[in-house]
Amino acid sequence: MKDNYKNRTKASFRNISVKNYSYYLPAVRIAKYPLDKRDESKLLILRNGRIKEDLFKNIDEYINRGSCLVFNNSKVIQARILFQKPTGARIEIFCLEPVEPNDYMLAFQQKQKVVWRCIIGNQKKWKSDSLQRPFKFEGNKYVLRATKKITSNGSPLIEFKWNATGLSFSEVLESTGLTPIPPYLNREAVALDKDRYQTLYSRHKGSVAAPTAGLHFTDNVFNKIATKNISKVELTLHVGIGTFRPIKSNKVTDHEMHTEHFYFDKTGIEHILENLNQIIAVGTTSMRSLESIYWLGVKINRGIIQKPEDLYISQWDGYHLPDDLSTKESLNTVIDFMKEKRTENLNVSTRIMLVPGYSFKLVSGLITNFHMPRSSLLLLVSAFIGEDWRKVYDFALENNFRFLSYGDSSIFFPE
Repeated sequence: MKDNYKNRTKASFRNISVKNYSYYLPAVRIAKYPLDKRDESKLLILRNGRIKEDLFKNIDEYINRGSCLVFNNSKVIQARILFQKPTGARIEIFCLEPVEPNDYMLAFQQKQKVVWRCIIGNQKKWKSDSLQRPFKFEGNKYVLRATKKITSNGSPLIEFKWNATGLSFSEVLESTGLTPIPPYLNREAVALDKDRYQTLYSRHKGSVAAPTAGLHFTDNVFNKIATKNISKVELTLHVGIGTFRPIKSNKVTDHEMHTEHFYFDKTGIEHILENLNQIIAVGTTSMRSLESIYWLGVKINRGIIQKPEDLYISQWDGYHLPDDLSTKESLNTVIDFMKEKRTENLNVSTRIMLVPGYSFKLVSGLITNFHMPRSSLLLLVSAFIGEDWRKVYDFALENNFRFLSYGDSSIFFPE
């Protein structure tokens, strides 16, 4: 899995043309709604260049005994809040990430006010300083007020206040917000989405898009996996709105990857260390987190990172940093760092972008849905399975697979 850094061409990724990672996706192939049963979705299996089709409920038959699945347990928040002005104009505020306080858990626990970085729909109609929206919670009536503050990084900062003593912002969102289904579905969120645009194992609130590879898992699938001695590790990456952004530039190096935050604990890293070469990422978010952890170890080992508050992986660290540290050495470095800092958990920011030419360090299998043309996620898939991505997507299109967030699934084991 690991190549020799000295023999790797550092600049190889610079010449990648995004137009080579496109395909024609008919609108009828985009799944607008989920299936009635999560695990009845189709499953495409790629192993050693050969393709097979099955149903997701049988995925245990394609995973080796003793493998370790890594899940992203982030929970989607009701991130879209609609306000209506007395004139009738509708303003939508899309919550991206907390600013004051900037910790997700603390932000959701606030009981008076919070400040979030947001996107504003129909912003030109918002002339006044604040908007108000009445809402109910447990039969009582309250008012949520939104006020524009200074703009940061191109996204407005919005201060939310509510007149309900003892009511947390988490409860306010549940009462006022809508499920942030992907814009390419071209429909309004419905009651069904609140449940189905969420994995069964979601725990920690913060995502504005679902880690969709996990939407297919059911209790039945988990029970079948358990009988094969397949273990599980969970981490948390809060999926940002950037996951919907297509790559508009022609050169991959002109694309600015969005920053996402992920969390993991020492016990999980120790378990991964015990199961190297058998790690299967459930979704691209888990994949990006796992590969970021390797580079985290490299940066700690080289003294680039010395404090827990400096845990950051940039977009091209996977290409610019030397990878002469083995995966085992890197993970042990991270564990030793956690022991030294006397912490069981780490909070990391990552902008890592995985494109063709990247050498994967931790992951030997990937479970994922089918992604948009010209997307960073499709480039990640191509980085993992090479030119087989074309064969996979052609097969899926020819055999009526459903695409994107509510679509069908695949599991890849590269040669």
